[in-house]
Amino acid sequence: MQAISDAVASAESEEIAVASALAVLRLRLGWNADSEARTEAITHFGPVALALFQAAKLPEHEPATNIGEALAIFEHWYSESRGSSFWLLFEHQIVDTPLVDF
Repeated sequence: MQAISDAVASAESEEIAVASALAVLRLRLGWNADSEARTEAITHFGPVALALFQAAKLPEHEPATNIGEALAIFEHWYSESRGSSFWLLFEHQIVDTPLVDF
C-alpha cells in the first residue's frame, strides 16, 4: 500500500492518480496480462486509489476517514467473490523466466 500511496500522492489529477495506483498494483502482483478476474479486481480497487488521492490533497489537520472504508469495501468484495483474502496474492512468488532468443 505504501508504493501505491506514494504513486498517488504525486499525481496532479484524479485520473492520473488512479491510473498510477493501478499500474503499481499490477506491477507488484506481476499482472502483465489481462484476464476477466484481474480486470474486475482492478476496477474494484479504483475507489481505494481515489480515496488515497483525495486524502493526499487534504490539509494535514483533516483526517482521511474514507481510505479505510474504501479499502474495507474492496477487501470484503474480494473475499466474497474470490473466497480468499486479496492480500494472499502478494504471498505468491513471481518466478523469473529467462528470455530465450531463437
